[in-house]
Amino acid sequence: MPTNAAFTDLTRYRVAAVRHLAWMCHAPSLVRDPSVFPLADYLPTHARAMLHHWDQYPLEGPPVLTDPPHPRLGLYFEQLYRCLITDLLGWELLANNLQIAGAERTLGELDLVVRNPHTGTAEHHELAVKFYLGYGPAQTPRWYGPNARDRLDLKTRRLLEHQSQMTRRPETAAALHALGIDAPLKARLFMPGYLFYPHDADFPAPAQAPDDHQRGTWCYLETARALDTGHWVHLRKPHWLGPWVQPEAPDATEAENALDSVEATGTPRLLARLEQDPSNGQWIEAERIFVVPPHWPDSSR
Repeated sequence: MPTNAAFTDLTRYRVAAVRHLAWMCHAPSLVRDPSVFPLADYLPTHARAMLHHWDQYPLEGPPVLTDPPHPRLGLYFEQLYRCLITDLLGWELLANNLQIAGAERTLGELDLVVRNPHTGTAEHHELAVKFYLGYGPAQTPRWYGPNARDRLDLKTRRLLEHQSQMTRRPETAAALHALGIDAPLKARLFMPGYLFYPHDADFPAPAQAPDDHQRGTWCYLETARALDTGHWVHLRKPHWLGPWVQPEAPDATEAENALDSVEATGTPRLLARLEQDPSNGQWIEAERIFVVPPHWPDSSR
């Protein structure tokens, strides 16, 4: 499904981290739940102007704009979220990756504890950015991650029933009390991402995802090799966040190399089909496609 209409403004940001931040500001959640944090509702009136300023003068912005992005996408995503909360929204960060210790083992950790200035209360924000591919019969669909050991239903259940409830444990209350924070806290969940639908096939959306979730398609390697991939590019992390944009036309060998890598390694690869914007000559993402090996989602192979 083409996505460039939603990305018209985002692709004007030159600094990748600013483009990723702007995407996070409005990216829909993959979960439909009252605990989902409506980040867009809390953006200050000057948010867009600040993002544009950071894009023009990144050295005047927070370090995440110019530091090399963390190689692990989840940790880079957390760095961006902290930037949004503290530098864009102006909220106070009370704790970050707070580990909760039990008698014999670590019970878990709290991603962020922040002070909501609108209510004056502390909140626990649990974060994730996810990418899932719909698979199976339409009557019993499953949504798997590129690494098929990850599944949307299992991840959602763990977030809502375990990670978001950590502050109700006495061990967590003790750790928060040591920091001068009263528990339990209001639980918030922030989990944007993409759902990828089978190429050229009708497939139902998951019931737990909002209707406006961001979409892509996926196909097996054999199908991809039969398609016109001349304007495809290989999306590497951290550029799975938000739209890809580049000044030059895609190099056809890049997509071919990515497909060869799927065959050689058995690892799914994320690609994007680009279209040229006639107004400025830029090549921007029009659709993103996961290409998977023949055995996917059998993760045992």
